[in-house]
Amino acid sequence: MPAQKGARVRDLANEWPIELYETLKAANVRHMSYVPDAGHSTLIKLFNEDPHVVSNVLTTEEEGVAIAAGAWLGGMRSVILMQSSGVGNCINMLSLPVQARFPLLLLVTMRGEWDEFNPWQVPMGKATQAALEAVGVTVLRAETGVDLIETVEQAATMAYQADQQIAVLIGQRLLGKKKW
Repeated sequence: MPAQKGARVRDLANEWPIELYETLKAANVRHMSYVPDAGHSTLIKLFNEDPHVVSNVLTTEEEGVAIAAGAWLGGMRSVILMQSSGVGNCINMLSLPVQARFPLLLLVTMRGEWDEFNPWQVPMGKATQAALEAVGVTVLRAETGVDLIETVEQAATMAYQADQQIAVLIGQRLLGKKKW
């Protein structure tokens, strides 16, 4: 058995976006909003190719919060994909799901952390968790592919079965260094 677990860890090192997509599909997520992001690119591609999922490209992250609330009212589970720099763009709008008790699931790729080359990403990278928690969003964090899958499974349960507002922060080390 230990060899199998080791094999699963190795597989998830490269395949976590596919596992993440399958996890969200198993949670009956049928709507996805996103601002284009290299860290989410595989997941975005998989959702965009899925004829059973409605996808929205956002001009700003706060639109995704309102769209997710509308999707929930229409009977659909939604996920919003964004980068940590976008969290600051939607802080005011997060009062909608927090106060109205709509389920919310955010997957946030982190910047401003491990191996960051852009100094402009550092301040919001440092403030992301505290900003989300300050407005009432529960924050979970994952640093490995295995942790991410387990964390998103739990986050989906908390969001969709307990009407919680959950953000999963995806550590920059898992994503790797951005290349320009």
